[in-house]
This record gives sequence, C-alpha cells and structure tokens, in this order.
Amino acid sequence: MQTFLESLTTLSRPMKRAIQITADSAIIILCLLVAMSLRLESLAFMAEPQVWLALLIALPPSVLAFSQLGLYRSVVRFITVQALPAIAVGVLFSAVTLSAAAQLIGAPIPRSVPGIYAVLLFLGISLVRFVMRGFLRQPGQAKRDAVVIYGAGAAGRQLCNALNDGNEYRPVAFVDDDPALQQSLVSGKPVIAPDQLPGLLERTKIAAILLAIPSASRARRREIVTRLEPLGVELKTLPGMADIVSGAAGYSDIRRVRPEDLLGRDPVPPRADLMGRNITGKVVLVSGAGGSIGSELCRQILRHNPRTLVLMELSEIALYTITTELRGLQERTGRSVRIEPVLCSVQNRSRVSATLRAFGVQTIYHAAAYKHVILVEENTVEGVLNNVIGTRVLAQAAAELRVEDFILISTDKAVRPTNVMGASKRMAELVCQALAREGSRTRFSMVRFGNVLGSSGSVIPRFKAQIQHGGPVTVTHKAVTRYFMTIPEAAQLVIQAGAMSQGGDVFVLDMGEPVRILDLAQSMIRLHGLKPYIMDGDTPSEPAQGDIGIRIVGLGKGEKLYEELLIGNVPKGTEHPRIMTATEHALPRHRLDPLLDRLQRACHACDVAAIQQIFLEAPLAYRPARVEPHDLIWNAIRSQPEAAPVPLALPKVSQLT
Repeated sequence: MQTFLESLTTLSRPMKRAIQITADSAIIILCLLVAMSLRLESLAFMAEPQVWLALLIALPPSVLAFSQLGLYRSVVRFITVQALPAIAVGVLFSAVTLSAAAQLIGAPIPRSVPGIYAVLLFLGISLVRFVMRGFLRQPGQAKRDAVVIYGAGAAGRQLCNALNDGNEYRPVAFVDDDPALQQSLVSGKPVIAPDQLPGLLERTKIAAILLAIPSASRARRREIVTRLEPLGVELKTLPGMADIVSGAAGYSDIRRVRPEDLLGRDPVPPRADLMGRNITGKVVLVSGAGGSIGSELCRQILRHNPRTLVLMELSEIALYTITTELRGLQERTGRSVRIEPVLCSVQNRSRVSATLRAFGVQTIYHAAAYKHVILVEENTVEGVLNNVIGTRVLAQAAAELRVEDFILISTDKAVRPTNVMGASKRMAELVCQALAREGSRTRFSMVRFGNVLGSSGSVIPRFKAQIQHGGPVTVTHKAVTRYFMTIPEAAQLVIQAGAMSQGGDVFVLDMGEPVRILDLAQSMIRLHGLKPYIMDGDTPSEPAQGDIGIRIVGLGKGEKLYEELLIGNVPKGTEHPRIMTATEHALPRHRLDPLLDRLQRACHACDVAAIQQIFLEAPLAYRPARVEPHDLIWNAIRSQPEAAPVPLALPKVSQLT
C-alpha cells in the first residue's frame, strides 16, 4: 500500500489531473444512481435511455466547472477546508445542469433527485479528497515528532494547519485554559485542560510543547512557562503578534522559548514627542554604534528620521555590520537618512572634533565603553582610557562645538563601585556633571540602568553555549542577583530620558525586580527539556538526578552579589513612568580636571597603583574588591625581576592624538 501511495506522488501533474477527473466522473455517475435509487426505491430507471442521456449532458459541464474552480490545480496531499466552498459551488452547478438537462429532454428524473444528488456529490467529492490526503500523508506522519500546541485560538489553529503541511512536527492535541474549548475538537485534535497535560505526556512521547499565544502579555507567558517548565519537555513558541502582523514572521516560524521572552516586562509604549525631540530632522551621532546598546540606539534613531546619522565605532567589523544593516533597513522602508560610518576611537581628540565639526552634530548618544567587569579589571589601563578619558575627549569637544545634547550611557555598576569598570563609569558621570555645572550650552545627561538581555558579555549567551555543550553551567554564587531589561526597551528609555534633560540630570531607569542568576540558569536548562542539578566543585553535591549540572564557581574579580541604581538619594519621578531622576554628588571642574590629568598621566605611564589611588581619592564611593592593584600587563611586568621597573613609560598623549 505504501509503495502504491508513493508511486502516486511521483506521477506527472497531467497524469494526476486525469486521475482526479476520472474519479470525479465516476463519483458523479454513482451519486446520480444512488439518488435515483433512494427516491424511487427501485433500479428500474436504469433501463431508461433518457436518464443516461441527461447524465451524459450534465457530466462534461460538471467536470469543467470543477476545473474552472481550481479543484484540479490543488494538491490533494495539502488540501484544506478552504477547498470546500469551491466544491460546493461546483456541486450546485452540476445539480442545476442535471435538472435543466432532465427538463430539456423530458427524462423521468423526479424534481427532488437533483437535491439528493447534490448532497451525495458534495460528500463524495470532499470525502474522497480528504481520505486520500490522509493516506498520502501517512508515510511521513510516523517520521514527524509529536507535539502539543498550547493555545487553541486562531494562532493555534493556523499553526496546526501549517505543521500538518510540514515534515517536522505532528500535532496530537491542544492545551487551553478556556473551559469552553476543553473537551472539544479543534482542527481534528482534542483540546485538553492544562492539568491533563502531565497525563498526556506519560501516555504519549511528546517532543515539544509549542506556545501559540503571540498576543499574550509577557507576564502571562512567564506564568505559563513557569507552570510548564517542571514537565521536562522542550518549549518552543511563535513569534510575537507584532512580528506576525508586520510580516516579519509567520505562524510556522517557531523557535525555542528564550529567557528574553520571560525576564523582560511588557514595555510602556514610547512617547512619540520624546522619541523625536532630539532626533527628528537633526544630525545625531552614536559612539560605540556597533555595540549591543549602540546598535539598537541606531535602529531606534533611524525610525525617527534624523537628517544624518553618524556611526562612530572603533571596531571595523562592528561598524561594517551595523552600517550594512541600517542601509538595508533604509531600502526596505524607503527612508532617506544620510548614514555616515566613521572609524574612530573616542580617545582621538583631533578626529573626534573634526567629525563633530564636519557633520554639524547636534545630538550625541555616548555608548562607547568597555563594560565587561572582569575584562576591564584585568585591563585596567585600557578600560580607564576608554571609559574616562574617551568620555572627557568627546564631552569637551561637544561643549566646545556647542552640540545641543550629550547623553551618556551609564550603568548600575557606577553606584558604590567595587570594580574598575564601575569606578570608570562613575568618573565619566562626574565629567558630564562638571561640564553641565560650568554652564555649557550643551545639555549633558546620564542614564543609568542594569544588564540588558542578550548583550555581549551577558550571562545568557554563555549559559546557552554551556547547555549546548552538555554543561556544566557556571554560576558565580547561589545568591547573586542582577537587574535585566530588553535591549529595545533600554534604548527607547535612553532616548526618552535624554529628551527630558535640563542639563546635568542623572536618570535612572526602572529595571523592575532583580533576578536570581541561579534561578535563571535552572530555568534555561528546563526550557531545553532537561533537568538541572547543583554540583559541588567538579562533582554533584548529591547523586546526579538531572541532565545538566550547575557549578558554583565564586564571584569574579570586582563582582557584587547585588547591584544598585542609586548612591543614596531618593529618586524623583518624571513625566515617564519608568524613568526617574536623582541628584548625585558632583565635583566642580576646577577640582575634577586635576584628577583627570593625573589619571591620564597614570594611564600612559601604565601606573595601575596610581590609577587606583586616584579612584580612591575621587568621590566615587569606590571600594575595590582587591586591595592590591590589578592589571595583566602590570602584574606580568612586576613578576619579572630583570624587567624595567614600573611604571613603564608609554608614548605621550600628543603622540597618540
């Protein structure tokens, strides 16, 4: 049987049409004979030539009508209920033609027979096609993974139809919270309640649960996933409704549930007046344009039609990537924004000034920074040069050239920092505060927030890679917590905060509730359909009762258990519900500049001890986790008795700029 069915699928299209026409012709003849038999309760009519003549007259127009309605162009293996209206129209035309032919030649066909014939023909034509569809699909059904669809609404039904036409998944049931749908059939599949799902999983080997709830809020999705996680089945989801409506994704574009889908909140719709205030019709520059935050800022800025968008980036490949993406986005959306990629370090004073002057920059979003705590801790000199001196160079150039707005992207790690990265970002804030207090025509503001989901250096990509390699997943401490926000929400809030600046503002974004990293690791493992267990060193703390181990490795250099967003002041609300402002301690420029000059000299002398001492003197509330200064190059030089004594002199600043 299987060989016969496979041979049918390999026939040419004309041959398949011929088979369908022959089958439909036989069904038409059979239906008329059955209709006459039911009406007359006898087969005597078969001896009447006029009956056969009427059938002969009605047969070709009926087949032609089915052909014109596209019935023979459709592939039987993929036929759906959408074909039923066409079949109904063809059947009605056939019945009318039969009735007219009978009246024309005076055939002894009772008037009720065409009605009976129509019902039988509709059932026959439809039934044969759907039965054949089932048989033709059957060989591939066994090879597909059985799945359950969570959500029996419109999205779930369309997903089910799409999967039926595919070769990867075989839907076996729906799960829905609506009691009105439970215990019913949707697209031929039973709908069960969520509490019946464990029983179904015990009886049937289910490869995955597919979430078909694209319009559900993030909180609702988080609630559902939390309930499903312990079942030990891989969870996958449809794209969001916005992507489906825009055409960026379809109902068949399923993917694994990501932590980003659950940790982030439902964003507050951005205010158009704030989003466009510093952007629309202006020349906007983004430093660090190829980074996680910088690139998303560029995407958001492009949507609000600046006159020119200047991309300043040190990494060649990052600059090429974001430039190509933005120009492609322009082509698709029909925008006409000038995009100017500038390969430049923010430490290069002459090139920074030339860039601002050449393009007439009006708004700067300063996202260029080294942000990875441990890497900056091990590369103190370069981290401070980029984060502090680079900010000073760009901010002073902005003030000198009367740029209208300068928005510094800061971090929660700048609050009572225990690491060089946090201390350097707090020092960068002091630079902007000092310039703002000096009465500059440039409005300086700073925006502080925590971790963003999916950024470079985030724990989430690292956890994903560790899970894919079979573990273990490494967590620094059982109690460590972090704030998380999606990159698009963070970028939108940064733009809106900058639009509210009066000069010298420190804006703090509402990050929601902190997340325990151990819980995040366990959740990610469960989302892959695996069971986590805690390890003690290189071995499990108890006999392994799971699939992926979680190893507690201890806090890294300069890392905190908990992050803060404020140093000590009570934040004040703004016109945006998720943006607050705070008054933080600042230094006047005449006191800050000597510290910055010393810091710059210490960096170019590779004097890490002096860098740490300056940070301790400055009002940063810096409490280093390590008393001993730390830098890989500094340590390597000091460990060599025959090496030149430190500090090691580097080229002068003038030679570099």
